[in-house]
Amino acid sequence: VLPRIFEPFFTTKQVGEGTGLGLSTTARILKAHGGFVAVRSQPGEGAEFEVFLPRLPETANAPAPQELAP
Repeated sequence: VLPRIFEPFFTTKQVGEGTGLGLSTTARILKAHGGFVAVRSQPGEGAEFEVFLPRLPETANAPAPQELAP
C-alpha cells in the first residue's frame, strides 16, 4: 500500500471510517509550497512521516517572531 498512500480516496480503513483525502491533501499543499513528505513504514509497526519545507531566506527587514497566546 505504501506506493499508493498519497492517491486521492485511497484508504485502508473500513467503509464509512474515512475518505482517504488527508494524505493526498497534505502532499499537494507541501508540493505547492516547494516541500515534500517522506514516509517509512513496516507492516504491523505503524508509520513515520517527515515533512520537509524549504527554508525562507533571512532578510534584514524580517519581522520579529511573535509568541502564541496561551
